[in-house]
Amino acid sequence: MAGAVRRGTTSAEELVTEALARIDVWDGVVNAFTVVLHDEALARAREIDAAERSTLGPLAGVPVSIKDHIWMAGQPATNGSLALRDFVPDVDAVPVARLRDAGAVIVGKTNNPEFCYRGITENAVYGVTRNPWTLDRTPGGSSGGAGASVAYGATPLALGTDGGGSIRIPSAFCGLAGHKPSFGLVPKLPGFRGWPTLSVDGPLGTSVRDLVLALRVMAGALPADPLTWPVPLGDDVEVDWSRLRVAVSEDLGWAPVDREVRSAFRRAVDRLSDDGARVVEAHPDAGYPTRLWNDIALPEGFASEGPLLGHEGIDPVTREITESGRSATAADYLDAQERRIAFTETWESFFRPGQSGYDVLLAPSMPVPAFSTDVTGPAEIDGTPVDPFFDDWCVLALPPNLTGQPATAVPTGLSADGLPVGLQVIGPRWADLRTLAVAARIETLLAFDLAPAGAEGPPA
Repeated sequence: MAGAVRRGTTSAEELVTEALARIDVWDGVVNAFTVVLHDEALARAREIDAAERSTLGPLAGVPVSIKDHIWMAGQPATNGSLALRDFVPDVDAVPVARLRDAGAVIVGKTNNPEFCYRGITENAVYGVTRNPWTLDRTPGGSSGGAGASVAYGATPLALGTDGGGSIRIPSAFCGLAGHKPSFGLVPKLPGFRGWPTLSVDGPLGTSVRDLVLALRVMAGALPADPLTWPVPLGDDVEVDWSRLRVAVSEDLGWAPVDREVRSAFRRAVDRLSDDGARVVEAHPDAGYPTRLWNDIALPEGFASEGPLLGHEGIDPVTREITESGRSATAADYLDAQERRIAFTETWESFFRPGQSGYDVLLAPSMPVPAFSTDVTGPAEIDGTPVDPFFDDWCVLALPPNLTGQPATAVPTGLSADGLPVGLQVIGPRWADLRTLAVAARIETLLAFDLAPAGAEGPPA
């Protein structure tokens, strides 16, 4: 798209008009968007078309969507909560500003659950977001609106966040590529305070190639943010299997996983082996991560959202999750961070030359396909009951959030019900381009067709 705009074979206005038309037709049933910027997006597209082509950026004219949670100047950032219904920031978060500077045209903001706390997308402000593949299923969360906006063709790229799988869940459920960057690679300020040591901003898209393009635009340290780092991405996105050791695990040693997800994962691994990859069954011996993740996420959540609990519109389940972080002391929190160091060291040593020395680890993104919008999660997975508190079914996603490591999600196929399932490629911190390159090769080998409803859009 951007190349066509720069060459003059299409216009930004044409691309944006098509995106807005798709939203007008289909968002009434999918409900991916919280705000649609018809006039603003068209005005920006015309500015791009009027500019000198030599000045156009790498995303010139490309329609994108921004998650409601992420600050965008002059537009609501409710974080899915009635307590913040009237909040409108006057400044862009850095990745939003960088997308704009690269020529992307923001066509709207997308839905997320209250405070981004759940792996589904529903709230009292904007309602339920549905999966374009099957409207009675969830697109996942918390970047569910972002995933749905890409899945039904409104935008080829979306900006989401991931503190406990929130990019990889909708990627798996909606048949998308998605990248959870290394912590510190993409600045996320200014913005809400929630999960400051767990959550990152990152892209969802129709292809890994597009994720790389978006990441190149957004990455780069912010001097005012000490949690960002000036790490170059590099240039080589080709895979040389002779130089890579690939570990694979269907369950990381502890997660219940649906049999259909396991089968699709195994078929993908077989394709890699046939392609020349050196595949070894292995995973870090780091243990089940939910308790550690909760011991960090819950205090951080209470510190951020606790002051809003006086608002009567807070959902009861959101209130319970927020309140659960109240009792943690500063010592408790620092103790959890110390345990996190040991957990991270175990994962990093798995990738460290001279020790285990694996270059990437492949595992399922989610243990199940998308489930009904009538529930907040599966009651059991392959016969194993799921702890109903705070989405323990997302446990496969948690290690990269605790370790700060990159994880790239790609589809692996369809379930018997015709719903996407996927895997994630995990690597050591700062090896984002490596996980993206391996994911791109998987994408090519599996040739997954992103077509939830054919050319015409979601089912009626």
